Amino acid sequence: MAPVIRPFTALLLLAFAGHAMAQVKPSKTKVVLYKDRLAAAWDTVNCVKNVIKLNPLLFLRGEVPVYYERALSESLSAEVALGITYRNYLDLSFAGEPADVFSAGTEIVPKPAYHFGLRWYLTHDIEPQGAYVQAEFASLDRAHDIRTRDDSGRFTELRLRDERKYTDVRAYFGYQRLAGNNNWLFDAYCGVGYRTRDIQEVEENFDIADRRWSYVQSSTNDQVIVPFLGVKVGYGF
Repeated sequence: MAPVIRPFTALLLLAFAGHAMAQVKPSKTKVVLYKDRLAAAWDTVNCVKNVIKLNPLLFLRGEVPVYYERALSESLSAEVALGITYRNYLDLSFAGEPADVFSAGTEIVPKPAYHFGLRWYLTHDIEPQGAYVQAEFASLDRAHDIRTRDDSGRFTELRLRDERKYTDVRAYFGYQRLAGNNNWLFDAYCGVGYRTRDIQEVEENFDIADRRWSYVQSSTNDQVIVPFLGVKVGYGF
């Protein structure tokens, strides 16, 4: 009986060992991509995700906006701006933005300005910096009142409003960089915009022979291409 049991026991042991080996599968090496590490770090690391910016060059074009950029991911961010318009010092007549005259009878009327854009960074970083492309919508309203003159050249209380409303769709290419030892940054960009203009223009004329002042009012509704170039400075947190 013993000679029969021993081979049977050996077969059972071999079958059990084979089954156990079949249950053990070699583990696969998991590859973590660089962009996945960045995405994980963006969610967990305390880094700059908000930026407040100013655009000094726009001051010369008669606009004072304050920008706020919010990083939505390691590559995508949204930028909004709210500001006012005032005296335009640059003569950009080809874009429908002539410089405001410094006449004693010209009174600048501050108006609102709005911007909203989406920005895509071309480099992978957990903070909003590097080369980028951006699409933006902007709405501007510029206005000034012109006090009329009587035949003697004195100003009257009658005012004529010169107003220019612009609606832009813009495309930018730029580069934003945070400082190495603090959260200050600069943002340089250039681009073009497709502008829809609604212009109510007042032209003041003086006839030397008759020594009389006259005023011509006209309306313009059209579309033009407008270039943009600027540098923003800001602080991230």
